[in-house]
Formats: sequence, structure tokens, C-alpha cells
Amino acid sequence: MILKLEDVKGLGKKADYLKEAGIDSVEKLANSKIEDLINVKGIGKTSAQKIIDSAKELIKTSEKIEATSPETRDKTKEKEKDSAESEKLKDKKQLLSGKKVENGDFVLVKITGKSQRGTIFRVSSEEDARKAGIFDEEKAKQGYYTPEFVIVGKPGFLNEGLTEILETMNYFEKKSVRVPPTKAFGRRDPKKIERIGIAKFRKLNDGKNPEYGQEFMKKGTGQRGVVSNISQGKVIIDYNHPLAGQSIDYNIEVIDKIEDFNGKLEYFMISKGIPKENVHDFNVKYNEDDKSLEITIPKMFLFQNLTYVKFGLAMDLQTHMADEIEDVKFIEVYEKMPVPETPQDSVMQKVEEFNKEQEKEEISKEKGEK
Repeated sequence: MILKLEDVKGLGKKADYLKEAGIDSVEKLANSKIEDLINVKGIGKTSAQKIIDSAKELIKTSEKIEATSPETRDKTKEKEKDSAESEKLKDKKQLLSGKKVENGDFVLVKITGKSQRGTIFRVSSEEDARKAGIFDEEKAKQGYYTPEFVIVGKPGFLNEGLTEILETMNYFEKKSVRVPPTKAFGRRDPKKIERIGIAKFRKLNDGKNPEYGQEFMKKGTGQRGVVSNISQGKVIIDYNHPLAGQSIDYNIEVIDKIEDFNGKLEYFMISKGIPKENVHDFNVKYNEDDKSLEITIPKMFLFQNLTYVKFGLAMDLQTHMADEIEDVKFIEVYEKMPVPETPQDSVMQKVEEFNKEQEKEEISKEKGEK
């Protein structure tokens, strides 16, 4: 709340004289001494003290109002939550620091990946993305710049090289390693390079001419490649991974261990593309008796195609949390929409209203005649 001198009780026109004397805010007035004010026009010794007290009281009232506002309460809750999480992580760090990572542990891993040519292509925080000059607002919204959720020793989370290195690490340990092509993105395979005529490419590319560096998906197979060259009427498409054939330099650090049921569930959902800020919009019920999990899809996601997300999430939970989860059920609730009035209903309603008005008028006339 912005306070003005004019808001101080009993000040009135004296506010202009105070401003001329350099006391141009409520805060300055509250911190003034009587000696500072008695030389100001219209202010005596007694009134000076009253004005200072009024300024202090106004500030106190303002702080109380500010403290009870919804925005302030939300900010306070956020700070308290961040503080609690920070303390929790600090305690966990003391408990786990120096302990070896075990196979089957659910962990968060911070990674920076750099290609053989010196290009940083993977980071685990927005800060690192900005430093590397690769920050993208849209990718940030999609959760690109976050730590990796990994089950130690399990394939499918990290490449083979990083999977092996992670098994040798301690919690909160940092390592810089170089992973060879065979354990990173593979060797370059000449069989994954295709040469086709420009006319044929146009047919496959919705009638458009090829452009050097454009991404291309082969219809029918789903293979993704890049146009690497256009020469002598031929289009060269490379379906190898862009980093295939390169040794990769990684900085890797194990920054947390996820142990509670809800925490694991949350990270599995995030790994399937559900934004972190929307995870808690999904209502989750767990039945310990039959080990079933019931997930209600929120309204905002009802009309999105979540088929692969639901299937992938169920498979992950049943595979990696098999001791705790059997069936995974997804519930979608489509609320009945209110039926709009038909023109006939609307007309009948107006007729009824008109008839009622007529009856009232007749009754009034009868009473008047009597």
C-alpha cells in the first residue's frame, strides 16, 4: 500500500509545508523529531508530537492490512513452503552425503551434456540454460530444464554410459566424464542415410521443395531425419541421431533421493509430459487392500489426447512400483451441460408472464371500482 502525507490524520494543508521542508513521505514524518517540525509553518510543539504519532499509527495500520491481504498470505505461504523444503533437503543431504547410490534407488540427477564439437545440448536448470545461451521460453514451460528422474540401474532413463557411471557414484557427488559413441548415441550408420529424387521428396513433403537442415519424418515408419544435402537432383536424408558418432562430455551430480510414494508418483507423471504445476490437479486415490490406483483426469485435460500418456504412465507404475501398484484406473468425468431454452419454451414463458400481468391489472381495477 502506497501512503501519502495527506493520509496522516490532522495534517491537512500542513502537508504542503512539510514537503517544502523536505519531509515528503509518511516514513520520513514518522522518523522525524519534534525539533525538525516546530520550524515548519503552522506546526507547534504539541501538534508536532501528535503528527509524528499519527504517521507512526498510519504505518502500523498499513502493515496490518498488507499482512492480511490474499497476495501477502500467498507469498508468505510460498516462502514458508520453500523454507520447509530447503530445510528438508538440508537434513536429507546430511543423512545421505557420502553414501553410495544403490541399484533401484529413485533419484534426481543434474546433468550438463556437451557434444564433441563443444555444443551444450542438455542442461538441468534454467540458470544453466541461460549461461549456455540455449534458453528457450517454450521449452522452459514444457519442463525441459529440470533434473532427470532416474531409477538407478534401470535402462530407459539414461544412456548406457551414464547408467554405468551413476551406479559408481555417491549422493551429492559431482563427476565429469566422457562417454564414447557406442555408449552415448551410437555410431553413425550408413544404412540410415537415404537418397531420393527431388520430385519424390516433394510428394512426401506435401509438395514443398527440400531445404537444407529441415527436419523430415518418413510417413509410414515414423522415422525422423534431417535433410543433410541437396545435390544433383538428389535429396540426402540422414536418420542417424544428430549426436551419433560423437563422444559426449557430461557433468553429472546426484542431487536427491525420492523415497515417498507420492513423490515417486509425481515424478513419473512429470516424466510423461504432465507439467509440474498441473500434477496436483489430478485427483489420486490409492487403495492399499487391492493395490489399485485411481487417477481422475482434471477438466482442463479432458479434451486432450492422453491415450499414450495414460498407457505409458500405467506401464511405468506397474513395472517400477510393482510391489505397491497393481491396477491403474483413469477416471474421466464429463459433467452434464445445462440445456438452453428452446424458442418455444421462451415464447411460452413470455405468454405466462403476460397473462399474470393482465390478471394483476384486472384485480387492481376491480379493487378500484369497489
